[in-house]
Amino acid sequence: MDENRRPIKTRSAGWAKRVTAILVKKNISPNQISVTSIAFALFGAVALNIDSGVMGSICCAVGIQLRLLCNLFDGMVAMEGGKQSAIGSLYNEFPDRIADSLLIVGLGYAIGYPDLGWFAALAAALTAYVRVFGGSIGLQQSFMGPMAKQHRMAVMTAGLLLNAIEASVYGTHYVLLIALSIIAIGSAATCVTRTLAMSRQLKDARHVDQ
Repeated sequence: MDENRRPIKTRSAGWAKRVTAILVKKNISPNQISVTSIAFALFGAVALNIDSGVMGSICCAVGIQLRLLCNLFDGMVAMEGGKQSAIGSLYNEFPDRIADSLLIVGLGYAIGYPDLGWFAALAAALTAYVRVFGGSIGLQQSFMGPMAKQHRMAVMTAGLLLNAIEASVYGTHYVLLIALSIIAIGSAATCVTRTLAMSRQLKDARHVDQ
């Protein structure tokens, strides 16, 4: 197992393996799946900005889940399906950052807090930067939270579903503001926890060398 691969329990599920086999059989590449995740994220962000009520919230939540499924299957097709490519690592990272930013910034604009949306998206991107930087200096990449990608998307999805109720009853979007704030603060905290984890790894490695 690649220790620099994000641990996802769903990979061992029977349905995930069956879908992976179908994608491999149809000769769909991991890179194509990665790029498709951007389209789903864009769909979700646009839907929410067109309608921040019930339908927009549900469509955005669906877009997030489809984006996450792409994130699951691109890796499974590449690794379990034996379709790794020389540029696969680029497609594994860059579409993720774009999809994250589209959804988080889109959320900020949808509720009238674009500055908070941009800050949250920047903090989210920095969590990935810290992780990848650790790998670039020979450390094991850290996928710890408290607000890793799956946590960000879970918070946003929960916020959207609750917003569908709040918007239909009260016509407000406070739950989405709370969700965006949690993503922003949690992502910043994740940058700190991952940096501290890197520091511990470097110190431990130094002690071993001495």
